[in-house]
Amino acid sequence: MKILAFFPELVEHYYSNGLYVFTSRIERTILGKLPFSFGDVLYGILLIYLLISIWKTRKEWRNNKKDIFLKVLSGFSIFYFLFHLLWATNYYRVPLYEKMNIKREYTNEDLYDFTKKLIAKTNEVQFQITHDKNKKVTNPYSQDSIFKMTENGYATLAKEYPFFKYEIPSRKKSLFSLPLTYMGFGGYLNPFTNESQVNYKLPMYGFPNVICHEMAHQIGYASESECNFIGFMACIKNKDLYFQYSAYSNALRYCLENIVMKDEAKFKEFKPTINSGIIENFKESDRFWKQYDTFIDKGFHLFYDQFLKANQQQDGLESYSKFVDLLINYYKEKELK
Repeated sequence: MKILAFFPELVEHYYSNGLYVFTSRIERTILGKLPFSFGDVLYGILLIYLLISIWKTRKEWRNNKKDIFLKVLSGFSIFYFLFHLLWATNYYRVPLYEKMNIKREYTNEDLYDFTKKLIAKTNEVQFQITHDKNKKVTNPYSQDSIFKMTENGYATLAKEYPFFKYEIPSRKKSLFSLPLTYMGFGGYLNPFTNESQVNYKLPMYGFPNVICHEMAHQIGYASESECNFIGFMACIKNKDLYFQYSAYSNALRYCLENIVMKDEAKFKEFKPTINSGIIENFKESDRFWKQYDTFIDKGFHLFYDQFLKANQQQDGLESYSKFVDLLINYYKEKELK
């Protein structure tokens, strides 16, 4: 796998646009029609099996360390093989910034200019929905309706960029949404079943953006920053204002967090220009995550940070915010729409 990293064009051609397209379509065709998450059921069965196996072999640990170690290693090797065969080889494909000819570097002024545009656009959409600058956005749709509506944006996006075409939906509410919340995650792609899993407990105003992010993983993009970018594009290309608001508000929050780290005085200058209703949505999200804030999410974030770094994402969890680089340079001479 490490050797493959030196040949992204081969991975792009033969795996991401070849084998992966074939295997993922089969998985989504078979499992997409199920009303529940088959992958979550598999994980549950695997967890029970592992716990039973550990309990049964507990007396053998001292005397048969070598055999037990070889069994664990062989199990891990099968997991590692299937993980890369069915999805994870996408980590080694051609980066999206090369594919779309987007620059990566930007100055502080570029960030400030883009944030100004983003504030204006987010304010505009928030007011179109609520007709009140001080009122937070409340998404009126059911989660199942939002799942179906996501295809609108992807279909529009694919007309401009065919490599973002999304086919054969397989989007599920995760059976492990409560554990996911304690772990601090909004969703994930099951790499073995190609089901897009979403935490159904999330605040609804951000729900569409999370789904579109996970769908980006399904079409073969592994990088978190790239999926944030694709998810953003799919949301704002959607005709529905609630989808657009979900993406704009999410991107705005990332930009503001970057500005705080660079220049807190600049952040204080921007904050009064943001509609109070948007700030209320940010507070809603903060309250949601705060009530589940324990040592568990910190532990899993540390683990996932190392996992990302081991899979071609050197910035770890910070790679989520790196999509700001793509947004700034993509929209440098374009209007947000």
